[in-house]
Amino acid sequence: MKEFKEYDQFDGLGLARLVKNREISPEELCEEAIRRIERMNPKINAVVTPMFDYARNAVAGSLPDGPFTGVPFLLKDLLTEFAGVPTSRGSKACRHDAPGVDCEMVRRFKKAGLLILGKTNTPEFGLMGVTEPELFGPARNPWNLDHTPGGSSGGSAAAAAAGMVPMASGGDGGGSIRIPSACCGLFGLKPTRGRTPTGPRDGERWQGATVEHVITRSVRDSAAVLDAVQGADSGAPYVIQAPEKPYLEEIGQAPRALRIAFNVRSPLETPVHPECVQAVEAAARLLEELGHRVEEAAPKLDGIRLAQSYLTMYFGEVAADIEELEGVLKRKLKPGDLETVTWTLGLMGRTVSAGAFVRAIRQWHSAAREMGRFHERFDLYLTPTLAHPPVKIGELQPMPLERAALTLINAAGLGRLLKATGIMDKMAVKSLEKTPFTQLANFTGQPAMSVPLHWTREGLPCGVQFIAPFGDEATLLRLAAQLEEARPWFHRRPPPIG
Repeated sequence: MKEFKEYDQFDGLGLARLVKNREISPEELCEEAIRRIERMNPKINAVVTPMFDYARNAVAGSLPDGPFTGVPFLLKDLLTEFAGVPTSRGSKACRHDAPGVDCEMVRRFKKAGLLILGKTNTPEFGLMGVTEPELFGPARNPWNLDHTPGGSSGGSAAAAAAGMVPMASGGDGGGSIRIPSACCGLFGLKPTRGRTPTGPRDGERWQGATVEHVITRSVRDSAAVLDAVQGADSGAPYVIQAPEKPYLEEIGQAPRALRIAFNVRSPLETPVHPECVQAVEAAARLLEELGHRVEEAAPKLDGIRLAQSYLTMYFGEVAADIEELEGVLKRKLKPGDLETVTWTLGLMGRTVSAGAFVRAIRQWHSAAREMGRFHERFDLYLTPTLAHPPVKIGELQPMPLERAALTLINAAGLGRLLKATGIMDKMAVKSLEKTPFTQLANFTGQPAMSVPLHWTREGLPCGVQFIAPFGDEATLLRLAAQLEEARPWFHRRPPPIG
């Protein structure tokens, strides 16, 4: 089949329209996406599990009639379980763990007509804001291959930014949709807690912090996918109010004049890069030009205590993941089965008391109440998505001495010693200080989005974040569509790859 050179000039809905009008076939779209993956993936390492045979068999059969029939798509290799295909979770311990059934999100992606071509790179257990698993090696940012595409949905973002696919799936437990979207010049919406399904196996993930959706190049694709996948499934722990009308209709309606608070100070009281400050200040000026009322203000929250509560959840969840994985593998895991930092986090989890864990989650609920009060004054809260432009590959990895110390402590099982040394505290600050703004919406369950409105002088993307009241994706999407029209980003592309 001949090349479809205009492929990346269309978003997902645009490609679906071509298929519906018989201007191109699903087979042609499938082969074009495969060509692009094979050409570009050796340089950016976004796709770790190709599923080309599945895709070719799917288009040779009968694809569901949905809003995205025949549109190429990729799944993050974490949470989105596809029957018979390993879900590695970025870990060598899980690389052969193939589920027996599709998860509910995959079922809904398929029902929407999306054509799944593979699974994308993610850090081990999705624990980092960069995508550098030892199992597969680092994913690279198409805008500059020396820099990260973010994490934990870094492979998905890199693939979409490079033009392999118009969009890909992501999960967000601390910014993992918004961070890579900001790093790669894409639109990333984290829906409200409970908006998208987690079944059939899981109830809530990361104590309700994690929500799944997609990373896209256009706002309308994000809205249309959310229409296709939203809603509770059987046994869901959260059943929230359904949207008043389809999100795809919402984006056709201009937002009313909004009251928007903005803040550029890190909740960790750590530095914020001038480019990230400039991104928010420029966005604030644009919002005023569009008729919105913008004011510098911030909710009354203890960012450091909240960060500590987040890490407590991390520790407990990793410890539970390791124990659960031992049940699946039917053997005890040892430090060498997992990456050094992952094992250390699990070790810390075994030292956290039940009382400390509960107090941490109570901090989240207190934050949600404070944000509720804050939104009585403001419709939206604007911050940088990142406190620093995309870092270089390897920049956030432990230093050699830190890694050596962790290896010794892991081997000896001395979790309590970690608290005394303060090594984990230092590493946590080093990791979170680059991305301190995104976790708030995960604590509170609110919807939040990263919008690509700024590029640095070095040509790296730098997104801005908006947080809305619980359940109000509609306002976010209406504003995003307005911003997309005022400052278009769709045709702003990274340098050619491959």
